[in-house]
Amino acid sequence: MTATTHHQKSLVDREKERNELPSPLNPLFQAMESEISAAFDTGEPEDILSRAFKLAVTREDICTLQPLGWLNDKIMNFYMGLLVERSKKEGYPAVYAFNTFFYSKLISTSHKGVKKWTKGVDIFEHDVILVPIHLRIHWTLLVVDLREKAIKYFDSLGQKGDHICKTVLKYLEEESREKRNIELTASEWTLHSMGTEEIPQQSNGNDCGVFVCKFADFISRDKPIIFTPEHMPYFRRSMVWEIIHQQLLGDMHC
Repeated sequence: MTATTHHQKSLVDREKERNELPSPLNPLFQAMESEISAAFDTGEPEDILSRAFKLAVTREDICTLQPLGWLNDKIMNFYMGLLVERSKKEGYPAVYAFNTFFYSKLISTSHKGVKKWTKGVDIFEHDVILVPIHLRIHWTLLVVDLREKAIKYFDSLGQKGDHICKTVLKYLEEESREKRNIELTASEWTLHSMGTEEIPQQSNGNDCGVFVCKFADFISRDKPIIFTPEHMPYFRRSMVWEIIHQQLLGDMHC
């Protein structure tokens, strides 16, 4: 097969997979839609709508999932918790997720400031490590694939994160040395900032958090990232239901 033919086949396969995603115009089941609307509109901002992972999600938190809302730390961390829970089921990669405060703490204190964060946990026993990153006014995602010795950076605005990949690789070296007494060989690792031709890009200034959650969702199922910005309204509403019910609909997406 020539390179051109292979590329064409890849495009056809990707388009076929994309067509299997739910249309953003397709409504969720009516009962789900009613529940989602009620979560936004009925009750007080401080009402707790879901509690898990040592987090209590309020109506005010849920309302960040409304159109053009900017997702807060609690929503991001709760969703990462749902992905980790799902990964414990048979057939999924074993996933570990750091919370949204990890990277900022790491760069301000180095490994010594975060070494207690993994007390009692060997992160190297997992397949995938998710690191959601808060860059002041933008959410991005760093993914460590321990199976492939690869660190990839996902930014829905197309910015490079090579320095972030290097920072996390250094953390992994120190974590391995201190917790396992094993030296990682940095030269065996590949670091890569995903390009705009490789992952979808946001079409507004507000959807970065949803992109990060869905990048993480697809990656934690070993699925190709085939959604588009047009899926964001659907994902926002489905995430409300998922968080309230502590149950992911992700496997219905592909």
